[in-house]
Amino acid sequence: MYPVKDSTPLILSKLGEIASAVMYAVDAGKIEHVLERIAQVSAELVNAKYAALGVPNNRGGLRYFKVAGMTMEEIAQLDHLPRGHGLIGAIMHDRKTIRLSRMQDDSRSIGFPRAHPPMSSLLGVPIQIGHQLFGTLYLCDKTTGEPFTEMDEWLIETLAGYAALAIAGAEFRDREKRVALLEERERIGMELHDGIIQSLYAIGMQLDLMRMTEKATYDEMGDIIGHLNEVIEDIRRYIQGLHNRGQQKSIRECLNDMVNRLHPPETMRIVVTAPDDQPPFTPAAFEAICQMSNEALSNAIRHADAQLIRVSVELINTEFRIIIEDDGRGFDMDTISSHSGLGLRNLRQRASLHHGSVEIDTEPGHGTRVTLSIPTRLI
Repeated sequence: MYPVKDSTPLILSKLGEIASAVMYAVDAGKIEHVLERIAQVSAELVNAKYAALGVPNNRGGLRYFKVAGMTMEEIAQLDHLPRGHGLIGAIMHDRKTIRLSRMQDDSRSIGFPRAHPPMSSLLGVPIQIGHQLFGTLYLCDKTTGEPFTEMDEWLIETLAGYAALAIAGAEFRDREKRVALLEERERIGMELHDGIIQSLYAIGMQLDLMRMTEKATYDEMGDIIGHLNEVIEDIRRYIQGLHNRGQQKSIRECLNDMVNRLHPPETMRIVVTAPDDQPPFTPAAFEAICQMSNEALSNAIRHADAQLIRVSVELINTEFRIIIEDDGRGFDMDTISSHSGLGLRNLRQRASLHHGSVEIDTEPGHGTRVTLSIPTRLI
Protein backbone atom coordinates (compact mmCIF):
# COMPACT_ATOMS: atom_id res chain seq x y z
CA MET A 1 0.00 0.00 0.00
CA TYR A 2 1.31 3.46 -0.91
CA PRO A 3 1.78 5.81 2.07
CA VAL A 4 -0.20 8.67 0.55
CA LYS A 5 -3.52 8.37 -1.32
CA ASP A 6 -3.71 9.48 -4.95
CA SER A 7 0.06 9.85 -5.07
CA THR A 8 0.83 7.48 -7.95
CA PRO A 9 2.67 10.09 -10.11
CA LEU A 10 4.81 11.09 -7.13
CA ILE A 11 5.49 7.45 -6.26
CA LEU A 12 6.58 6.65 -9.82
CA SER A 13 8.83 9.69 -9.86
CA LYS A 14 10.42 8.70 -6.54
CA LEU A 15 10.88 5.10 -7.72
CA GLY A 16 12.84 6.46 -10.67
CA GLU A 17 15.01 8.45 -8.25
CA ILE A 18 15.60 5.37 -6.12
CA ALA A 19 16.58 3.24 -9.11
CA SER A 20 19.00 5.92 -10.35
CA ALA A 21 20.42 6.35 -6.85
CA VAL A 22 21.10 2.64 -6.39
CA MET A 23 22.67 2.33 -9.85
CA TYR A 24 24.95 5.23 -8.93
CA ALA A 25 25.93 3.35 -5.74
CA VAL A 26 26.55 0.07 -7.57
CA ASP A 27 28.90 1.81 -10.02
CA ALA A 28 31.26 2.55 -7.11
CA GLY A 29 32.55 -1.02 -7.34
CA LYS A 30 34.29 -1.65 -4.01
CA ILE A 31 32.05 -2.49 -1.07
CA GLU A 32 33.13 0.48 1.08
CA HIS A 33 32.49 2.93 -1.76
CA VAL A 34 29.10 1.35 -2.44
CA LEU A 35 28.15 1.85 1.22
CA GLU A 36 29.28 5.48 1.16
CA ARG A 37 27.17 6.21 -1.90
CA ILE A 38 24.09 4.51 -0.48
CA ALA A 39 24.35 6.71 2.64
CA GLN A 40 24.78 9.78 0.45
CA VAL A 41 21.84 9.12 -1.90
CA SER A 42 19.52 8.13 0.96
CA ALA A 43 20.13 11.52 2.62
CA GLU A 44 19.44 13.32 -0.66
CA LEU A 45 16.25 11.31 -1.25
CA VAL A 46 14.51 12.57 1.93
CA ASN A 47 16.48 15.82 2.45
CA ALA A 48 18.24 14.61 5.60
CA LYS A 49 21.21 16.50 7.03
CA TYR A 50 22.94 13.31 8.11
CA ALA A 51 22.91 9.70 7.01
CA ALA A 52 24.94 6.64 7.96
CA LEU A 53 25.07 3.00 6.91
CA GLY A 54 26.25 0.36 9.34
CA VAL A 55 27.10 -3.24 8.39
CA PRO A 56 27.09 -5.78 11.26
CA ASN A 57 30.11 -7.95 11.98
CA ASN A 58 28.16 -10.95 13.38
CA ARG A 59 29.61 -10.26 16.85
CA GLY A 60 27.09 -7.62 17.92
CA GLY A 61 29.14 -4.73 16.51
CA LEU A 62 29.73 -3.02 13.17
CA ARG A 63 32.13 -4.06 10.44
CA TYR A 64 31.57 -0.88 8.41
CA PHE A 65 30.05 2.47 9.33
CA LYS A 66 29.90 4.99 6.48
CA VAL A 67 28.65 8.55 7.00
CA ALA A 68 27.17 11.33 4.83
CA GLY A 69 26.83 14.91 6.12
CA MET A 70 30.00 15.00 8.24
CA THR A 71 33.51 15.90 7.11
CA MET A 72 36.49 13.63 7.69
CA GLU A 73 37.78 16.16 10.25
CA GLU A 74 34.53 16.01 12.20
CA ILE A 75 34.55 12.21 12.17
CA ALA A 76 38.18 12.15 13.35
CA GLN A 77 37.26 14.24 16.43
CA LEU A 78 34.76 11.65 17.70
CA ASP A 79 35.76 9.52 20.68
CA HIS A 80 34.74 6.48 18.69
CA LEU A 81 32.45 5.43 15.89
CA PRO A 82 29.09 3.85 16.80
CA ARG A 83 29.47 0.30 18.10
CA GLY A 84 26.01 -1.08 17.43
CA HIS A 85 24.39 -0.17 20.78
CA GLY A 86 21.33 1.93 21.68
CA LEU A 87 18.89 2.68 18.88
CA ILE A 88 21.36 1.37 16.31
CA GLY A 89 21.48 -1.95 18.12
CA ALA A 90 17.68 -2.01 18.41
CA ILE A 91 17.24 -1.75 14.65
CA MET A 92 19.89 -4.42 14.06
CA HIS A 93 18.33 -6.75 16.64
CA ASP A 94 14.62 -6.25 15.94
CA ARG A 95 14.97 -5.80 12.14
CA LYS A 96 12.21 -3.15 12.21
CA THR A 97 12.04 0.48 11.12
CA ILE A 98 12.25 3.14 13.85
CA ARG A 99 10.93 6.67 13.15
CA LEU A 100 11.25 9.23 15.97
CA SER A 101 10.67 12.98 16.16
CA ARG A 102 13.09 13.22 19.09
CA MET A 103 15.35 10.22 19.67
CA GLN A 104 16.51 11.45 23.09
CA ASP A 105 13.03 10.73 24.45
CA ASP A 106 13.26 7.03 23.57
CA SER A 107 14.35 4.74 26.40
CA ARG A 108 16.66 2.82 24.06
CA SER A 109 18.77 5.92 23.27
CA ILE A 110 22.20 6.01 24.94
CA GLY A 111 23.39 9.39 23.63
CA PHE A 112 26.35 10.35 21.44
CA PRO A 113 30.14 10.21 21.85
CA ARG A 114 32.11 13.39 22.55
CA ALA A 115 32.32 15.89 19.64
CA HIS A 116 29.29 14.33 17.94
CA PRO A 117 27.08 16.97 16.26
CA PRO A 118 23.64 17.44 17.89
CA MET A 119 20.88 15.39 16.22
CA SER A 120 17.23 15.03 17.10
CA SER A 121 14.89 13.20 14.70
CA LEU A 122 15.70 9.69 13.49
CA LEU A 123 14.63 7.39 10.69
CA GLY A 124 16.32 3.99 10.97
CA VAL A 125 15.66 1.19 8.46
CA PRO A 126 17.14 -2.34 8.27
CA ILE A 127 18.66 -3.39 4.94
CA GLN A 128 17.71 -7.01 4.49
CA ILE A 129 16.57 -9.75 2.16
CA GLY A 130 14.40 -12.29 3.97
CA HIS A 131 16.21 -13.06 7.24
CA GLN A 132 19.61 -11.92 5.93
CA LEU A 133 20.61 -8.54 7.37
CA PHE A 134 23.10 -6.65 5.18
CA GLY A 135 23.14 -3.39 7.12
CA THR A 136 21.10 -0.56 8.59
CA LEU A 137 20.40 2.95 7.34
CA TYR A 138 20.23 5.80 9.86
CA LEU A 139 18.99 9.25 8.84
CA CYS A 140 18.84 12.25 11.19
CA ASP A 141 17.32 15.75 11.02
CA LYS A 142 15.68 16.94 7.81
CA THR A 143 17.05 20.15 6.31
CA THR A 144 13.60 21.75 6.75
CA GLY A 145 13.63 21.10 10.50
CA GLU A 146 10.50 18.97 10.22
CA PRO A 147 10.23 15.37 11.46
CA PHE A 148 10.47 12.47 9.03
CA THR A 149 7.15 11.54 7.43
CA GLU A 150 5.39 8.36 6.45
CA MET A 151 6.43 9.05 2.86
CA ASP A 152 10.08 9.39 3.92
CA GLU A 153 9.83 6.06 5.72
CA TRP A 154 8.36 4.36 2.66
CA LEU A 155 11.04 5.84 0.38
CA ILE A 156 13.94 4.71 2.59
CA GLU A 157 12.43 1.25 3.10
CA THR A 158 12.10 0.93 -0.69
CA LEU A 159 15.65 2.14 -1.22
CA ALA A 160 16.84 -0.30 1.46
CA GLY A 161 15.37 -3.20 -0.53
CA TYR A 162 17.39 -2.22 -3.59
CA ALA A 163 20.43 -1.43 -1.43
CA ALA A 164 20.40 -4.99 -0.03
CA LEU A 165 20.88 -6.32 -3.55
CA ALA A 166 23.62 -3.77 -4.24
CA ILE A 167 25.50 -4.66 -1.05
CA ALA A 168 25.10 -8.39 -1.67
CA GLY A 169 26.49 -7.91 -5.20
CA ALA A 170 29.43 -5.82 -3.97
CA GLU A 171 30.30 -8.37 -1.28
CA PHE A 172 30.09 -11.18 -3.84
CA ARG A 173 32.47 -9.32 -6.17
CA ASP A 174 34.88 -8.76 -3.28
CA ARG A 175 34.80 -12.47 -2.46
CA GLU A 176 35.37 -13.34 -6.11
CA LYS A 177 38.44 -11.10 -6.18
CA ARG A 178 39.81 -12.68 -3.01
CA VAL A 179 39.23 -16.18 -4.40
CA ALA A 180 40.83 -15.18 -7.72
CA LEU A 181 43.84 -13.81 -5.84
CA LEU A 182 44.23 -17.05 -3.88
CA GLU A 183 43.90 -19.09 -7.08
CA GLU A 184 46.49 -16.90 -8.79
CA ARG A 185 48.89 -17.38 -5.87
CA GLU A 186 48.33 -21.12 -6.07
CA ARG A 187 48.93 -21.08 -9.83
CA ILE A 188 52.15 -19.10 -9.48
CA GLY A 189 53.31 -21.39 -6.69
CA MET A 190 52.72 -24.47 -8.85
CA GLU A 191 54.45 -22.91 -11.85
CA LEU A 192 57.46 -21.94 -9.76
CA HIS A 193 57.65 -25.46 -8.34
CA ASP A 194 57.04 -27.22 -11.65
CA GLY A 195 59.32 -25.02 -13.75
CA ILE A 196 61.93 -22.77 -12.20
CA ILE A 197 62.58 -24.79 -9.03
CA GLN A 198 63.01 -27.96 -11.09
CA SER A 199 65.54 -26.18 -13.30
CA LEU A 200 67.47 -25.00 -10.26
CA TYR A 201 67.40 -28.53 -8.86
CA ALA A 202 68.85 -29.89 -12.12
CA ILE A 203 71.66 -27.31 -12.08
CA GLY A 204 72.36 -28.23 -8.45
CA MET A 205 72.71 -31.88 -9.48
CA GLN A 206 75.28 -30.89 -12.09
CA LEU A 207 77.31 -28.92 -9.56
CA ASP A 208 77.10 -31.76 -7.04
CA LEU A 209 78.29 -34.25 -9.63
CA MET A 210 81.30 -32.04 -10.44
CA ARG A 211 82.09 -31.73 -6.73
CA MET A 212 82.09 -35.52 -6.28
CA THR A 213 84.24 -36.15 -9.37
CA GLU A 214 86.50 -33.19 -8.48
CA LYS A 215 86.79 -32.07 -12.06
CA ALA A 216 85.25 -29.12 -13.80
CA THR A 217 86.55 -27.45 -16.94
CA TYR A 218 86.21 -23.77 -17.72
CA ASP A 219 83.71 -24.55 -20.49
CA GLU A 220 81.58 -26.71 -18.19
CA MET A 221 81.37 -23.99 -15.56
CA GLY A 222 80.48 -21.52 -18.31
CA ASP A 223 77.61 -23.77 -19.39
CA ILE A 224 76.25 -23.95 -15.85
CA ILE A 225 76.46 -20.19 -15.44
CA GLY A 226 74.57 -19.89 -18.71
CA HIS A 227 71.86 -22.22 -17.36
CA LEU A 228 71.59 -20.12 -14.20
CA ASN A 229 71.18 -17.00 -16.32
CA GLU A 230 68.33 -18.71 -18.17
CA VAL A 231 66.57 -19.45 -14.89
CA ILE A 232 67.08 -15.88 -13.71
CA GLU A 233 65.54 -14.71 -16.97
CA ASP A 234 62.56 -17.01 -16.35
CA ILE A 235 62.07 -15.50 -12.90
CA ARG A 236 62.16 -12.01 -14.42
CA ARG A 237 59.45 -13.05 -16.90
CA TYR A 238 57.28 -14.39 -14.08
CA ILE A 239 57.58 -11.16 -12.14
CA GLN A 240 56.76 -9.03 -15.17
CA GLY A 241 53.91 -11.29 -16.25
CA LEU A 242 55.69 -12.04 -19.52
CA HIS A 243 56.22 -15.74 -19.09
CA ASN A 244 54.88 -16.87 -22.46
CA ARG A 245 57.20 -19.68 -23.47
CA GLY A 246 55.63 -21.93 -26.07
CA GLN A 247 53.20 -19.33 -27.38
CA GLN A 248 54.59 -19.24 -30.92
CA LYS A 249 56.32 -22.64 -30.96
CA SER A 250 55.18 -26.04 -32.14
CA ILE A 251 54.44 -28.91 -29.77
CA ARG A 252 57.78 -30.57 -30.58
CA GLU A 253 59.75 -27.36 -30.07
CA CYS A 254 58.09 -26.73 -26.71
CA LEU A 255 58.83 -30.23 -25.44
CA ASN A 256 62.43 -30.12 -26.68
CA ASP A 257 62.93 -26.80 -24.88
CA MET A 258 61.48 -28.37 -21.75
CA VAL A 259 63.94 -31.28 -21.93
CA ASN A 260 66.92 -28.99 -22.53
CA ARG A 261 66.07 -26.80 -19.56
CA LEU A 262 66.14 -29.80 -17.21
CA HIS A 263 69.76 -30.61 -18.21
CA PRO A 264 69.56 -34.43 -17.98
CA PRO A 265 72.82 -36.28 -17.28
CA GLU A 266 74.84 -37.43 -20.28
CA THR A 267 74.27 -41.07 -19.33
CA MET A 268 70.52 -40.64 -19.79
CA ARG A 269 68.83 -40.66 -23.21
CA ILE A 270 65.58 -38.75 -23.71
CA VAL A 271 63.60 -39.26 -26.93
CA VAL A 272 60.83 -36.81 -27.86
CA THR A 273 58.20 -37.94 -30.36
CA ALA A 274 55.74 -35.13 -31.07
CA PRO A 275 54.13 -33.46 -34.11
CA ASP A 276 55.58 -30.24 -35.45
CA ASP A 277 52.13 -28.61 -35.19
CA GLN A 278 50.75 -25.73 -33.19
CA PRO A 279 49.17 -26.83 -29.87
CA PRO A 280 45.35 -27.24 -29.99
CA PHE A 281 45.03 -25.00 -26.90
CA THR A 282 45.27 -21.40 -25.88
CA PRO A 283 48.84 -20.29 -25.03
CA ALA A 284 48.01 -20.13 -21.31
CA ALA A 285 46.48 -23.62 -21.32
CA PHE A 286 49.39 -25.18 -23.18
CA GLU A 287 51.84 -23.45 -20.85
CA ALA A 288 50.08 -25.20 -17.95
CA ILE A 289 50.23 -28.54 -19.79
CA CYS A 290 53.96 -28.08 -20.41
CA GLN A 291 54.49 -27.36 -16.71
CA MET A 292 52.71 -30.61 -15.83
CA SER A 293 54.88 -32.52 -18.27
CA ASN A 294 57.94 -30.76 -16.86
CA GLU A 295 57.06 -32.01 -13.36
CA ALA A 296 56.61 -35.62 -14.50
CA LEU A 297 59.81 -35.59 -16.56
CA SER A 298 61.80 -33.98 -13.74
CA ASN A 299 60.63 -36.71 -11.36
CA ALA A 300 61.79 -39.37 -13.81
CA ILE A 301 65.20 -37.73 -14.23
CA ARG A 302 65.73 -37.36 -10.48
CA HIS A 303 64.23 -40.54 -9.06
CA ALA A 304 63.81 -43.25 -11.71
CA ASP A 305 67.50 -44.16 -12.14
CA ALA A 306 66.62 -44.65 -15.81
CA GLN A 307 68.78 -44.89 -18.90
CA LEU A 308 66.02 -44.11 -21.40
CA ILE A 309 62.99 -41.80 -21.12
CA ARG A 310 60.47 -41.44 -23.91
CA VAL A 311 58.23 -38.37 -24.21
CA SER A 312 55.47 -38.81 -26.78
CA VAL A 313 52.34 -36.96 -27.80
CA GLU A 314 49.08 -38.47 -29.02
CA LEU A 315 45.96 -36.70 -30.29
CA ILE A 316 43.05 -39.14 -30.31
CA ASN A 317 39.74 -37.57 -31.39
CA THR A 318 39.32 -34.71 -28.88
CA GLU A 319 41.85 -35.94 -26.31
CA PHE A 320 45.41 -34.66 -26.14
CA ARG A 321 47.87 -36.98 -24.38
CA ILE A 322 51.46 -36.57 -23.27
CA ILE A 323 53.11 -39.84 -22.22
CA ILE A 324 56.35 -39.91 -20.25
CA GLU A 325 57.77 -43.43 -19.95
CA ASP A 326 61.06 -44.54 -18.39
CA ASP A 327 62.97 -47.86 -18.01
CA GLY A 328 63.94 -47.09 -14.42
CA ARG A 329 63.36 -48.84 -11.12
CA GLY A 330 59.66 -47.95 -10.74
CA PHE A 331 57.94 -47.75 -7.37
CA ASP A 332 55.03 -49.05 -5.30
CA MET A 333 51.95 -46.90 -6.02
CA ASP A 334 50.22 -48.05 -2.83
CA THR A 335 53.07 -46.70 -0.78
CA ILE A 336 53.42 -43.39 -2.62
CA SER A 337 49.67 -42.69 -2.70
CA SER A 338 49.34 -42.60 1.09
CA HIS A 339 51.76 -39.70 1.43
CA SER A 340 51.98 -38.18 -2.04
CA GLY A 341 54.13 -35.10 -2.25
CA LEU A 342 53.67 -31.65 -3.66
CA GLY A 343 54.65 -32.68 -7.18
CA LEU A 344 51.95 -35.33 -7.56
CA ARG A 345 49.35 -33.06 -5.96
CA ASN A 346 50.27 -30.27 -8.41
CA LEU A 347 49.94 -32.64 -11.36
CA ARG A 348 46.45 -33.70 -10.35
CA GLN A 349 45.31 -30.18 -9.50
CA ARG A 350 46.51 -28.79 -12.82
CA ALA A 351 44.90 -31.61 -14.78
CA SER A 352 41.62 -31.14 -12.90
CA LEU A 353 41.61 -27.41 -13.71
CA HIS A 354 41.57 -28.34 -17.40
CA HIS A 355 39.06 -31.22 -17.01
CA GLY A 356 41.87 -33.71 -17.54
CA SER A 357 43.45 -36.62 -15.70
CA VAL A 358 46.82 -38.12 -14.77
CA GLU A 359 47.39 -41.87 -14.87
CA ILE A 360 50.50 -43.50 -13.40
CA ASP A 361 51.40 -47.08 -14.31
CA THR A 362 54.36 -48.45 -12.39
CA GLU A 363 55.68 -51.23 -10.19
CA PRO A 364 59.08 -51.88 -8.63
CA GLY A 365 61.67 -53.00 -11.20
CA HIS A 366 59.50 -52.28 -14.27
CA GLY A 367 59.78 -48.54 -14.90
CA THR A 368 57.07 -45.90 -14.84
CA ARG A 369 54.56 -44.61 -17.39
CA VAL A 370 52.79 -41.29 -16.73
CA THR A 371 49.91 -40.35 -19.05
CA LEU A 372 48.55 -36.82 -18.97
CA SER A 373 45.20 -36.52 -20.80
CA ILE A 374 43.49 -33.19 -21.54
CA PRO A 375 40.32 -32.77 -23.64
CA THR A 376 40.85 -30.18 -26.36
CA ARG A 377 37.23 -29.02 -26.52
CA LEU A 378 37.00 -27.99 -22.85
CA ILE A 379 39.98 -25.62 -22.74
